[in-house]
Amino acid sequence: MRKIIPVLMSGGNGSRLWPLSREAYPKQLLPLLGENTLLQETARRVMDSPLFEPVMIIANAEHRFIIAEQLRKIGCSDARIVLEPFGRNTAPAAAIACILAHRQDPDSIVLLMPADHSIEDVSAFHAAVEAGLPAAAEGSFVLFGVTPNSPVTGYGYIHYGKSTYSNNIHPVVGFKEKPDRQTAEQYLASGEYAWNSGIFLLPAGRFLEELERSDPHLLQACIDAIDDAATDLDFLRLAPDAFARATNISIDHAVMEGTSNAVVVTVDFSWSDIGSWSTLHEKSKQDGDGTATQGDVITIDTKDCYIRSDGPLVGAVGVDNLLVVATSDAILVARKDRDQDVKLLVERLKAAGHNAALSTPLVHRPWGSFQSLEVGNRFQVKRITVAPGGKLSLQKHFHRAEHWVVVSGTALVTKDAEITLLRENESIYLPLGCMHRLENPGRVPLDLIEVQSGAYLGEDDIVRFEDVYARD
Repeated sequence: MRKIIPVLMSGGNGSRLWPLSREAYPKQLLPLLGENTLLQETARRVMDSPLFEPVMIIANAEHRFIIAEQLRKIGCSDARIVLEPFGRNTAPAAAIACILAHRQDPDSIVLLMPADHSIEDVSAFHAAVEAGLPAAAEGSFVLFGVTPNSPVTGYGYIHYGKSTYSNNIHPVVGFKEKPDRQTAEQYLASGEYAWNSGIFLLPAGRFLEELERSDPHLLQACIDAIDDAATDLDFLRLAPDAFARATNISIDHAVMEGTSNAVVVTVDFSWSDIGSWSTLHEKSKQDGDGTATQGDVITIDTKDCYIRSDGPLVGAVGVDNLLVVATSDAILVARKDRDQDVKLLVERLKAAGHNAALSTPLVHRPWGSFQSLEVGNRFQVKRITVAPGGKLSLQKHFHRAEHWVVVSGTALVTKDAEITLLRENESIYLPLGCMHRLENPGRVPLDLIEVQSGAYLGEDDIVRFEDVYARD
């Protein structure tokens, strides 16, 4: 059996599940439905199966270390991570994946998947991919359409015709954007429409031929971005200037809507793109009154709500049909029927220049993470966590001094020519302008409190001299 190259598209702007997801930390990187993140669960669906080659990830360069660490935690050590210098729609990602796959094997078949979807029945998913494989091997573009069980307005639809290859493989008649309620009900009643899952099984060579016909400018830009790409540690960095020329367009608009070569496999497994808080409510465990809670939450006479706290205690009394989501720096309160408008709120936050639209107080780095605890006039307090073996860059600051106090673990500190080993409850002072580095030589995470003081405390007040992660 011909093997398939699975490709995870890990993009997104983190707006629909704000405030939990942000532009710097979109939903696929979050554990929304269990211990694993959506990205991890998507990768696990195509690991350890004779159907698939090692996984490829097309991701934003800013997320590279987070993604690499999440894959490491699930034992996905052979993934190929390709970095986009900035966000683009799905057509450039599909082109990049197919070019790389075609160069690896001219007869390769690519399974293109969003990294932020939920599919509960992995066996049914594998069966659907196998069902579509003969059509893909013959040159067809295979889509996967989920048989609708309700008139959902938040999904795009595929209109399909009578079966061709087998009972559940149909020619694609057309694509429909997200409909209104009445239209969605008509789609459901007709039995000729399926939810567009956004998952594609593509013969790489045939797809590139079609893209050459429909958008040669996009294809050439992606070829150039690969030809001029740079290798950075275990990542392939696409060339920014070339990639910027790629048309910012979806694979549906770029290819699928104009081709006569598309077929759809209709499937009945449980699928969701987790595109709203209401969807997450539906997929979460609920009490007898239809309310789902997570975190430090107490409710009284509360019905049909989704209430989640990743920060402070949330109490709810006598409310219904609400979404309440609290993080350490933001709280969302919305009616469930307005959950699609959360993205409008994020747009307003961005327009106002509010940092909460872009990032969370917990900032991830390749060596671990840090979180700002308190900011005042000429001072800032942070909690810093360094993973075992993690090493910050050798650096200095022009505008601030720092005081480090070890809370747990062991810290190896470079201070100019002096190297000091610090243990729990020990501390060190780093004056303004000194050359310094923090390392965790131990086998457990290092936690410390950092107190900064000075005239300017921004993250850009860093001059790096050595960095094992090849950052500027």
